Amino acid sequence: MRQQQRLDQILATISTQDRISVEEIADLFGTSLATARRDLSVLTDQGLVTRTHGGAIAVASAYELPMAYRIARNAHAKRAIGATAAALVSPGDVVGLTGGTTTSELGRALAARGDLVPKIGTGVTVMTNALNIAYELAIRPHVKLVLTGGVARSQTFELVGPIAAATLSDVVIDVAFLGVDGLDAERGATTADDAEAHVNHRMLSSARRVVVVADSTKFDHAAFARTCSLEEIDTLVSDAEPGPALAEALARADVEVIVSPPRSRG
Repeated sequence: MRQQQRLDQILATISTQDRISVEEIADLFGTSLATARRDLSVLTDQGLVTRTHGGAIAVASAYELPMAYRIARNAHAKRAIGATAAALVSPGDVVGLTGGTTTSELGRALAARGDLVPKIGTGVTVMTNALNIAYELAIRPHVKLVLTGGVARSQTFELVGPIAAATLSDVVIDVAFLGVDGLDAERGATTADDAEAHVNHRMLSSARRVVVVADSTKFDHAAFARTCSLEEIDTLVSDAEPGPALAEALARADVEVIVSPPRSRG
């Protein structure tokens, strides 16, 4: 196996279990311990893992791993959340989708909504700054796709910057779905990148209804940049009920909490 293939597999493993040891790597690929250490050194130099004694863990902000690896984290819960959130959309709605692994699952669920296909006109309008979501929706006949401009972030496939923000300032969105890296009782909804937070806030400011989609691993965590306060959120869709402190804060902010039913792993 080539080194890049090993590196991809190491990242995929860390994305699901948060850490890996040198011995695990050597056993996984049938290599020497020295080769395993060199592979971890390459990933450390790229800022994708943090070395520990005897192995490595996910970077301090695991959400800044490339999306190909982040999407494996809690994947079944994200698919269930996406399906539940998609049910909140009505034919004719203008939908805003920020980037993220959970909003990507929501985009796929919208694409599969046969009842959105109209007899005349457009079934649903989707506005997004996420290139991967746009790629999947562009071929759907019932979706009118609007993509913001902007500068692409390679980590998340999101378009950010003044062009993206300006585009979102001149539209009216019925329901905006926001992906987050953290949801905290005091700090609200947060993300790892300040440019993404700025564009995401522009989107929610243009929306009549704001829905945060987040699996329960995001609860009681605050990432670097604040997207919005809890008071700016109308609905939270997740795979589990929040803990007492966050639940109380959401209730005070009058946020509706919807827990998605579990879906088959098949």
